[in-house]
Amino acid sequence: MDWFDTITHTFFDFKAMADVMPQLLAIGLLNTLIISLASTVIGVVLGMIVAVMGISPSKWLRIPARIYTDLFRGLPAILTILLIGQGFARLSQSVFGPSPYPLGIIALSLIASAYIGEIFRAGIMSVDNGQIEACRALGMSYTKAMALVVIPQGIRRVLPALVNQFISIVKDSSLVYFLGLMVGERELFRVGQDAAVLSGNLSPLVMAGVFYLIITVPLTHLVNYFDNRFRTGRRRAAPPISGLNEVKELSAASPLTNGSNT
Repeated sequence: MDWFDTITHTFFDFKAMADVMPQLLAIGLLNTLIISLASTVIGVVLGMIVAVMGISPSKWLRIPARIYTDLFRGLPAILTILLIGQGFARLSQSVFGPSPYPLGIIALSLIASAYIGEIFRAGIMSVDNGQIEACRALGMSYTKAMALVVIPQGIRRVLPALVNQFISIVKDSSLVYFLGLMVGERELFRVGQDAAVLSGNLSPLVMAGVFYLIITVPLTHLVNYFDNRFRTGRRRAAPPISGLNEVKELSAASPLTNGSNT
């Protein structure tokens, strides 16, 4: 059973897992959530701007939005993170100090905004054109109709896709470690990797993976739940109409219903 002992020692060393648990909770999990949530919020704001530009009647807005989307969707995430994290490091030091933490958030936000912009654009375009025409018939401007009627409906339709994008951001946050985060800024992957090097086995990385699953798996099921709700809707039985049976009985007894003449 040497193979069993090898696998157990390499991946399931519970002592090594217990030793790294406080760091994963206090440092890794906290920083992963901060990076992911901050990138998502900024990505949603930028993504909405890109989406509105992408559906604008003006080509001067549509073309830059298309270029932006193609650029950040076409590049690998790690390449974008390295280009921004290292290319703007000197400028970042004068604003944020020596920490590359903010640049990692900015890079993830730009990547996320390209995908979220497409999600919003698809949701907005799925709203029937009659909504805009009805708003214009009521005297509303195009901007007001989009802001008050069309965009809210489009956002509601793409909520499952937005949660899916947040899951992707949580996983991509592990790539920020390439920028060389400080000890107190390490996310789950970097904490697990450092502990794995010190302990000589991969159990701390397995533990880090468990934390990622704790975040992503419930969100995945939540996406499926909301997706089913939005697709099928809540089906409720129609309430019984008071006196319906009496009406049916009277109709059956009526001479007109029976076809007889009075």
